[in-house]
Amino acid sequence: MPVKIRLTRRGRKKAPYYHIVIADSRAPRDGRYIESIGMYNPITNPATIELDFDRALDWLQKGAQPTDTCRAILSYKGVMMKKHLLEGVKKGALTEEQAEEKFQGWLKEKEAKIQAKVDSIKKGEDTDAKKRLDAETKVREARAEEIAKRNAEAAAEEAKANAPKTEEAQAEETAEALEVTEEAKTEEAPKAEESVEATEEQAPEAENKEEAPEA
Repeated sequence: MPVKIRLTRRGRKKAPYYHIVIADSRAPRDGRYIESIGMYNPITNPATIELDFDRALDWLQKGAQPTDTCRAILSYKGVMMKKHLLEGVKKGALTEEQAEEKFQGWLKEKEAKIQAKVDSIKKGEDTDAKKRLDAETKVREARAEEIAKRNAEAAAEEAKANAPKTEEAQAEETAEALEVTEEAKTEEAPKAEESVEATEEQAPEAENKEEAPEA
């Protein structure tokens, strides 16, 4: 029976994750499988991979064929490297101790690269978060300054309106009131003179009417 190491999809729409399974190559992708040996989540950064190293290596040695994606995952976790070294031991190219030493060296180098990537991502996230925090702080400070300025202006206007009037201010207001009164009187004087003149003109007419002989 041809056996494959492949992925089977799980998760909701637009948020998938995958089980790494051993399945019959004739079975549908998300159908029945023989054994689950791990999980792969490509959404996280870096991708999350959980793998039963020994079971994956055992199935490879039995002849299971991984798909392209699963081959990349197995290479990433060192399974393909370990299989290659064990084949070298079988052929007598190196001893088991040498193979294990090489594998441990490769594993340390790989872990260092992964950790460097994780640190770089975390540093970038921290930098972005600090930039966003600084921008928000500046916006809040500018807003607070604007509010304080408006409150100060309003308080100054209110204090000015409620402040007791000085003697000079009262004198100015009195002078203005007197000027207004004098202007009003000046405007009324011509009107009074016109009224007197009109009365005087009407008086002779009345006298003429009284002296006129009856017809």
